[in-house]
Amino acid sequence: MCNNIFMNVVEQEFLDYLKNDKRYTKDTIRSYQNDLDKWFDFLLREDYEFNEVDPKLIRNFLSIEMEENGVSHRSCRRRLSCYTTFYSFLQQRHYVEDNPFLLIEGPKMDKKYPSVLTRDQIDELFKLNGERTDPLMLRDQCILKMLYYMGLRASELVNLEIQSIDFRSRTARIFGKGQKERLVPFSQDCLEAMQKYKNELRPQLMGRKITQIFILNEDGEPLTVRGLEYIIDSIEEKCGLYYGLHPHTLRHSFATHLLENGADLRVIQELLGHSSINATQVYTHVSDKEMKQTYNTYHPTAHKEK
Repeated sequence: MCNNIFMNVVEQEFLDYLKNDKRYTKDTIRSYQNDLDKWFDFLLREDYEFNEVDPKLIRNFLSIEMEENGVSHRSCRRRLSCYTTFYSFLQQRHYVEDNPFLLIEGPKMDKKYPSVLTRDQIDELFKLNGERTDPLMLRDQCILKMLYYMGLRASELVNLEIQSIDFRSRTARIFGKGQKERLVPFSQDCLEAMQKYKNELRPQLMGRKITQIFILNEDGEPLTVRGLEYIIDSIEEKCGLYYGLHPHTLRHSFATHLLENGADLRVIQELLGHSSINATQVYTHVSDKEMKQTYNTYHPTAHKEK
């Protein structure tokens, strides 16, 4: 019989470890907790203790998730990563002897390359948004330029505090995943958009409120990631554009355009806050794709081959 109370205790120990030792964000910890709850529910249904798990049981779980529950290969791979980390933690605490998840290979999936905008599309986006006459244009222009010129994650932008921005040196201190700190520069064009928002609109949004968060919603409150996504969607609608914009689209465009202009991959890794160069290398494939498209468009023999 699976001991539900003990599993809850062990799960909480693990979540505390992620928070206090690994310094993971609340959103990441919540994601781990959701994945663990699904795993524990499965163990309860199958009447297994968490220390009785073997590769056959894990494969059965994955098969049910993908074939019966419609869970994507990508989500299953993410869950496997969570469970592998969890069972390594259990090993360290001597709750289990082995980590059976180390024997499991995740489901294969097609490589998805990040979607990026061309430099002409970026220029058009800034131009059309700058022509808006509604009061929130200054904030939205500031958001667009910070995402593109600084390559920020959505969570990094919404949590950025004004004291972390050095307007004189055009740099910002960013706290990324796991509270990893990095210094990110930004352009003169970005600086002007940030100062215009800071001086003209932000005080109006704040009113009598006191907050250090730089980007605010129309009620003077800090944005959420979902709120930022909503703003990006509304920008497209107001500008009459249909790029399928997402905060990450501008981050991906930032990295790809740097690479195309000769920036070193290691520098891009630091600017993005990637802990591993492998995460940054995806942009070399994006760049190769654009290079092939350019070749097919402009090389005279390419048209003959078609």
